[in-house]
Amino acid sequence: MAETMNAVLPDAYPKLVWGTQPRPVAGEGQLLVRVRAAGINRADLVQAAGNYPAAPGESAVLGLEIAGEVVALGTDVTGFSIGDAVFGLVPGGGYAEYCVLDAALAIRKPAALSWFDAASLPEVWMTVWLNLVELGELRAGQRLLVHAGASGIGAAAIQLGKRFGAEVLTTAGSAEKVAWCTALGADRVINYHDEDFVAAVKAAGGADLILETVGGDYLGRDQQCLNRDGSIIVIGLLRGTKAELNVGLLLVKRQRVQGSALRSQPLDAKARLAAAVAEHILPDIVRGALKPALDRVFAAGDAQAAHDYVVQNRNQGKVVLAFD
Repeated sequence: MAETMNAVLPDAYPKLVWGTQPRPVAGEGQLLVRVRAAGINRADLVQAAGNYPAAPGESAVLGLEIAGEVVALGTDVTGFSIGDAVFGLVPGGGYAEYCVLDAALAIRKPAALSWFDAASLPEVWMTVWLNLVELGELRAGQRLLVHAGASGIGAAAIQLGKRFGAEVLTTAGSAEKVAWCTALGADRVINYHDEDFVAAVKAAGGADLILETVGGDYLGRDQQCLNRDGSIIVIGLLRGTKAELNVGLLLVKRQRVQGSALRSQPLDAKARLAAAVAEHILPDIVRGALKPALDRVFAAGDAQAAHDYVVQNRNQGKVVLAFD
């Protein structure tokens, strides 16, 4: 292998420009992966804008989820061989020809799954498992509200909520997205341009758990339709970092508001989530009971166009980069 590779150059952010970077080397417990596909996440957009720097010691190249072939093994790696097809969550470096992946986070790619579908899975399904199952303690019979249902996270949350026996309500911004979320299994899809989601959720009986992907002023509105002993899990800040909460309502209704982020979780926590996806999610995806919800694949060289597509909120589900 060459000592260099093509990658999106961090020095050019916010523009996505391809150039030559040193090829990474697999360290202890790591795999070196020839990247075939990389998922795009809103965290990538925020990082490119200069507002979400990579963790100290990690690659500044964008990209938090990849799929590809193992081409080298670091020290103390067991259970994997060169040539294995894998996918998984990475702390950065995915928009490149080669990327290191912790073996503890690597999931074997079934032959029935394309590179593109595989690259669309780790971030969304680990996120929804963490926030709906582990933190939200979602149970059958509860009412779940998912904001931005046509996003990658939203699509996964709708499906996981239904799998756990919850009634799922979600918000979306167009008739097309309303239809798409309904086809995924949502019981009620609220077009936020046409109706107030607070009134709609209250009319349905209120929410027991809210997955808040929007942030800002949505948080106070969430409180208004959250039931007694309900929880709001905040994972996104599309509408800003400032919110106004009614503390009196918080106390009287015993509401819980919790922030959550996957990227800052320690390796052992991410490994637990990867194992949960491999055990509980992947078999259902392979047999068609759950859907990857892949929207569109862009050539890696068109990464800027792919980011623009997501910024414009045109996607329904995940957007992925393909490496030839």
